[in-house]
Amino acid sequence: MTDADKAQDSELIRSAAAGGSLAQLILELWQRTRTDWSFASDRLQGAFRRRKHLGSAERRFVAETLYGMIRHSRRLDEALTAGGLRAVSSAPDRERLLAYLVLEAGLDPAAAAAQNSRVDWKAVAAIDERLSRESRPSRRLALRYSLGEALAEALVADHGDAAEALAEALNQRAPMSVRANTLVASRDELFAALAAEGIESEPGRYSETAVIVRSRTNLFSLAAFKKGMFEAQDEGSQLIAEAVAPPPGSRVVDFCAGAGGKTLALAAAMTNKGRIIATDTDARKLSELKRRARRGKVDTVQTVQISGDSRESFPPAVDRLVGRCPRVLVDAPCTGIGALRRNPEARYRITPGEIDRLTELQHSIVDRALSLVQPGGRLVYATCSVLHRENRGVVDRLVSERQDLEVVPLKVVWGRQRAEPVTDPSGTYLELFPHVHGTDGFFAAVLRLRQPG
Repeated sequence: MTDADKAQDSELIRSAAAGGSLAQLILELWQRTRTDWSFASDRLQGAFRRRKHLGSAERRFVAETLYGMIRHSRRLDEALTAGGLRAVSSAPDRERLLAYLVLEAGLDPAAAAAQNSRVDWKAVAAIDERLSRESRPSRRLALRYSLGEALAEALVADHGDAAEALAEALNQRAPMSVRANTLVASRDELFAALAAEGIESEPGRYSETAVIVRSRTNLFSLAAFKKGMFEAQDEGSQLIAEAVAPPPGSRVVDFCAGAGGKTLALAAAMTNKGRIIATDTDARKLSELKRRARRGKVDTVQTVQISGDSRESFPPAVDRLVGRCPRVLVDAPCTGIGALRRNPEARYRITPGEIDRLTELQHSIVDRALSLVQPGGRLVYATCSVLHRENRGVVDRLVSERQDLEVVPLKVVWGRQRAEPVTDPSGTYLELFPHVHGTDGFFAAVLRLRQPG
């Protein structure tokens, strides 16, 4: 960050602390988001469309502050309680914003006291020291990193001593990661194009198409984006597409394609040859996929909307593929824990009942998608979760129920040297964690349908 950026941020922080117009916008968005913990990104896009006068720095500050308040909600309330503000569940959101600015944006406690002298802002600033003395690990995680009790307990149960480092990483802002669209430009050509626009970038650590953008910018306003030279995509997501490893010119089904990030990555890996059938239950997401494909110069993708009811037949375009696909990708609906850096509000939607519902849904989706796989073909099961129940638990259940299904270690697909940094110790599963790999949290397993006999 340049000195000019720092000075501008300091001015925005002072303005927000004083209750200026940006503070009012942030609190309006905060209050609306808290009603149902829906996607903050949707709220932000709508607000910015209505306020075209806001500059890029102001938009960035509003977005980062809103996301920060979501990430630290429980911690902010604990801090305000420590500062002497009682009945914190009904505390004015104005104080929550001030607490966030003190804890995360560097606002001097004295400046906060000038706005509200009834709160001990030094005690607010010292909350982490107090929380560190909580002896029960799951309780400490829940309060320090603003997690629900069920989620904190699951992280401790699944990850033991690493749970705190994982929770801390999930609470940080994600880097801006993009995939070089090799159908339009090589990664080196993308570096040059970004540099020409004054954007600093560097290679990702694990994927040959990954680029980390270091400059603060609106990616979608760049000329390189409009030319189709890159797509916004986490490096871990790119690795999932690479795990599919489709044979050249083959047929692939992206069964839960959504807006098509992995679909487009597959198309580039296949050099725009063969055929990709992208299915989803959401027609709007498939429409977005079509727009992205046109920008990315992809013409090998066919989109098909399917029913979410597994009892219903596939549409004819998919039904013709039953038992005929060498590769199927199932990026299943999940809790999204691995992507909390980008969607922090998801933590408040997770309950034990929701995890139960999702694991059953994941099993049902994979079981349905397996009908498309040809004998000897592979299905890649993936999630953006770090919970064992959604990952290995689903795979273990499938393999135990189906004698014709086996797990193919990723080290067999990629080779040991490439797989080792991003897989479990056995080299079997893709397992990515933000505190280890710098990516979002992802899991993938390669399943093969055995040849009959």
